[in-house]
Amino acid sequence: MENRISSFKASFCRLPAKLISSFNFKNTTTVSVKKTFKTSPGSPYPLGAKLKLDGANFSIFSRHATSVELLLYDSTDSLEPIQVIYLENEINKTFYSWHVHIHELPAGTWYTWRMDGPNCPSENGLRFDKEKHLLDPLARVVSDNLWDRSKACLPGDNGHTAMRSLVVDENYDWEGDTPYSFKSENAIIYELHVGGFTRDKLSGVKNPGTFSALIEKIPYLKALGISHVELMPVMAFDEQDIPPGTAALGLKNYWGYSTHSFFSPHPRYCVTPEKGTHLEEFRDLVKALHQAEIGVIMDVVFNHTSEAGSDGPVINFRGIGSSIFYHLDANDKSKFRDYTGCGNTVNANHPVVANFIISCLEFWVREMHIDGFRFDLASALARGQNGEVLQDPPILWGIELSEQLAKTKLIAEAWDAAGLYQVGSFPGYRWGEWNGKYRDIMRRFIRGDKGLTAEVATRLCASSDLYKKQDRLPINSINFITCHDGFTLNDLVSYHHKHNLANGEDNRDGCNNNISYNCGAEGETDDVNILELRKRQAKNSIAILLLSQGVPMLLSGDEVLNTQNGNNNGYCQDNELTWFDWSLTKKNSNMLLFVQQMIALRKRHPSLMRRRFLTGECVPGRHIPDIQWHGINLGAPQWLDPESQVLAFTLAAVDNEDDEADLHVIFNMSGNEFNMQIPIVENRKWYLAINTSLSSTQGGAVKPEQQTPIGDHNYFVQAKSVVVLEGR
Repeated sequence: MENRISSFKASFCRLPAKLISSFNFKNTTTVSVKKTFKTSPGSPYPLGAKLKLDGANFSIFSRHATSVELLLYDSTDSLEPIQVIYLENEINKTFYSWHVHIHELPAGTWYTWRMDGPNCPSENGLRFDKEKHLLDPLARVVSDNLWDRSKACLPGDNGHTAMRSLVVDENYDWEGDTPYSFKSENAIIYELHVGGFTRDKLSGVKNPGTFSALIEKIPYLKALGISHVELMPVMAFDEQDIPPGTAALGLKNYWGYSTHSFFSPHPRYCVTPEKGTHLEEFRDLVKALHQAEIGVIMDVVFNHTSEAGSDGPVINFRGIGSSIFYHLDANDKSKFRDYTGCGNTVNANHPVVANFIISCLEFWVREMHIDGFRFDLASALARGQNGEVLQDPPILWGIELSEQLAKTKLIAEAWDAAGLYQVGSFPGYRWGEWNGKYRDIMRRFIRGDKGLTAEVATRLCASSDLYKKQDRLPINSINFITCHDGFTLNDLVSYHHKHNLANGEDNRDGCNNNISYNCGAEGETDDVNILELRKRQAKNSIAILLLSQGVPMLLSGDEVLNTQNGNNNGYCQDNELTWFDWSLTKKNSNMLLFVQQMIALRKRHPSLMRRRFLTGECVPGRHIPDIQWHGINLGAPQWLDPESQVLAFTLAAVDNEDDEADLHVIFNMSGNEFNMQIPIVENRKWYLAINTSLSSTQGGAVKPEQQTPIGDHNYFVQAKSVVVLEGR
């Protein structure tokens, strides 16, 4: 053995200095040296690993690194590199970019970086560790096969437990596909989790929990009638990023709001991640959705990364230059400012970081054909380098003004975890906003809170109080009643309180202000009356959402009354608790049918999808206003009545060429029944389209061909119900 090692050392040391490996010779029996690749200085542009005709160019940014190494591996599981390349300051560095061209390097080669430099966190925020293996921040494909988060939190070598990046051939046959062109006012968004949507044993897919499996479920999405899927995070994230108590229960980061590689699809959603098929598998999904005329919106997390706070792991950014990429405390730069509740905050308005983010978004649109982005805790991106709130943040305007993103839908979660709330005032004009005010007022109204009809009317009309005065449009309001964060629709009408003990945080996690109503019993019950009321309340929620101006967003599973047993923070539950329960498509088929028919009703009424705000003025060519408000009595809305729980309105058709029907809508959220008047409209008869008080077996919706005219000028409206009449 000793002779073998000596011989290996002798031959190895004859290599050029910049190709000498830093192998531990005590372990040379595990090394498999296949080939030594020749190198040349390479180019600082583009950043990342770019395959060329004669090899691959590597480039990485680090302003403060003093030495840099590139390590090459022949597989995701190789414990030792096949070659270590030392980058020389005078040859392989241009300004702050370190670069090298490796000749004849094939696609399919895995790699990591190592960097040395200052390690004085409290003084300058820098945390260089020359032994720590780093991911390429621009890697198109990454592997977490060997990953151990705990090892990355400690100083020293973690080569055997680090993630890896891949040199990948990015060519792909799109077969003529382009990003999906669709008017925002006609959009109906469906938020779903790629893994959880198909993991259930009854999903009937070949590879559950993958991009491929979601393709198999496109017929279901098409039948539902939605226009866009909003995918919860699919950029590569750290599933090990969870609190200790949660990890002790064998749970993991399931939702994915812990991104580390912003250019790579998540490997765990791929069928063959060990082969580096991430790009191909995700593109196949996008192309298939586009062929079904369904757009793709990505939920992106640029407000923080999975590297967490001061004791977090070194993955990429904090080992390359944490003082640039993160907000640090001015007095003690070893401390990370945390405006996100996740340990760190990305310094998004630093020029280098802003360029990184915009380049990333442009990549997903240009190379992956993404149609839109929803930005998690987007208000964190409005903070300057000292944490101050900027009136015109460069990053947000840079995204809005990018030519490559000109047709891309931009949606902001317009708040952060440090109290900044910007709903109605998010910087920029194109940005849609998750309308938290809509969610809250509708939850209160539906559960029966009194005296809200004036604000409910405003929210129904796309929150003109928030957007019209700024010359924005109804499409700036993304309306929702439920989303991934909080109760499902079924749980919203079944629980007063959160039940999160299964998360391992003593029920401290998750929101306490759910604005919910359990209809008379907490959780499961056999009471027929309570169950019937819950179904009606769920239908009321869907009906009101889809009858509102603005852009509606549905939570996946709500259409079949999916439950999380009162858990309002399922971020760590990759199991039956959060997965889409495919048995419910049959068990609650009447609810599914109702949602399908409500979507169909919205689609046949352009008056519900206006691009401009309602005015109350008469429609051209007709003698009725575009909208007229009512209370229990016609023409008498109860704006100032503190006891009011009833709101009605008549909405005029806008598309006479297609014989669009007028609408008369009644929301009765009280516990009383009313025999309510119906307006008389010239040359129109009223037909019942929706009545949520109809029994569950009847669904609650009536197709146009099955509708019969209402002979009277009154209609009897049951308690806790929504009624919609079509006039034609």
